[in-house]
Amino acid sequence: MTTSQPPQVPSKTSREPCKHPRVEIVSRDEDAEYVECKECGDVFESSELKDMEMEEGKTPDDEV
Repeated sequence: MTTSQPPQVPSKTSREPCKHPRVEIVSRDEDAEYVECKECGDVFESSELKDMEMEEGKTPDDEV
């Protein structure tokens, strides 16, 4: 008898981390605004996106 092995799923760690180039607002409340990355599906606070851009040396004003 042979055993079948589950399909190999590529691990997320082997890929380059997503830089969230396209996001869409999915929710807002009094204190925060939440966005979803259209590339990878991650949902996070929009302030986190601004922090990521600052760490890369890019400011939101750089995009035209």
